[in-house]
Amino acid sequence: MPYRLAWMAVALSGFVTVAAGAFGAHALADQVAPNSLKAFETAVRYQAWHTLAGLGILVWRQFMPLKGQRLVLTLWGTGIVLFSGSLYLLVLTGARWLGPVTPVGGLLMMAGWLALGVSAWRAQSSSSSRSGTA
Repeated sequence: MPYRLAWMAVALSGFVTVAAGAFGAHALADQVAPNSLKAFETAVRYQAWHTLAGLGILVWRQFMPLKGQRLVLTLWGTGIVLFSGSLYLLVLTGARWLGPVTPVGGLLMMAGWLALGVSAWRAQSSSSSRSGTA
């Protein structure tokens, strides 16, 4: 199976998403301030959506490998680590220096979505030019 490491990363991210969600709901609910719990839940939610999106890219890649898909996966994966990871650590440790890391992760996630659009656009453009349609 190509992209074995990417499949493992998506599987691990899915596992962490469920574990972090359960931890936040059961262990953190009465231990941290409501705004901290909300930040933790945001980290879980963004990780979950990007994990599912990464899974979609990997399945899509099985049928239509495109040049930009690897970049999309890299941007989203790095974004998950920086965005969700920094929020998890910020809530769990109180390390305020992690605050500036979070938006960088968010920007990488957004860049991944733009890269996805560009990749699909280029694939459609090259497909249209080969078939003679615009």
